[in-house]
Amino acid sequence: MGSNLLLTTFPAREELGKAVKVLDAIGAAYERIDPRPALSLVALPALVMSREVRGRLETAAPTIVFSGWVDYRFAGASMPDGAAPEGEGACFRQAAIMVLGPCVADETKIRLIAHLKGDLGPVLPYLNAVIPQASYSPTAEILTFMEGYRMIALYRRRITIAKADEIVDGWLTLERIRCLVEHTWAGRSQIEPSFEIRKRPPALEIFKRLPRTNCGRCGEPTCLAFAMRLWTGESSVGRCLPVFEEGGAASHLKEALIEICAGMGLTAVNQ
Repeated sequence: MGSNLLLTTFPAREELGKAVKVLDAIGAAYERIDPRPALSLVALPALVMSREVRGRLETAAPTIVFSGWVDYRFAGASMPDGAAPEGEGACFRQAAIMVLGPCVADETKIRLIAHLKGDLGPVLPYLNAVIPQASYSPTAEILTFMEGYRMIALYRRRITIAKADEIVDGWLTLERIRCLVEHTWAGRSQIEPSFEIRKRPPALEIFKRLPRTNCGRCGEPTCLAFAMRLWTGESSVGRCLPVFEEGGAASHLKEALIEICAGMGLTAVNQ
């Protein structure tokens, strides 16, 4: 199919079926990436096509719901062999990728938001105890941590992943999270749950270098909420207009903010 390809996936299998039916009907060229059975609780097939075919598909069937579109990249990791998991888990039952897009912090990577069938709330304090570098907010029920260069945030019923290499890496990361959640929950009798809020979580280090005026011009209600979205790769540091616009009231914070974000791999400044 050549280069300059796009990839998409779907929030539900029904939407995938609609897209495949239309593509076949209009005789368009596409390729399908099917997750192995071992990933069946976290992944639906992805479709790869040219930009021209995407346009034809969306024109022919404008009501199809896509999770999003990213540039296609060849998978660097292999999917695991083996059978599908034996039943759904206690906390992490299934995941559906609702949002897929380029990572704001690194456009060579992707980000995704997966909604969960299940509830991670009860397991978060146990995960906080077993993940050394995790940052936990008991009141908001959010656990954030790094897995290599990937930035992960766990909420009760959704997961965000920033800086995944490509779709297969995203699937594999979701499956590792699922296994970690279920293993931790199964062994919770041997784990002392931790409600500790660690002193210097990365999002707070970003927050300290923001204006802290809660002006809302970035699109978030508070500077702390913006700092969290920066850390998870869901926003760009350049959206803080008081810091980055010419003559901004907080332009004196620019160098410090860029420095702390660069140290965390958050280098994108474009708005």
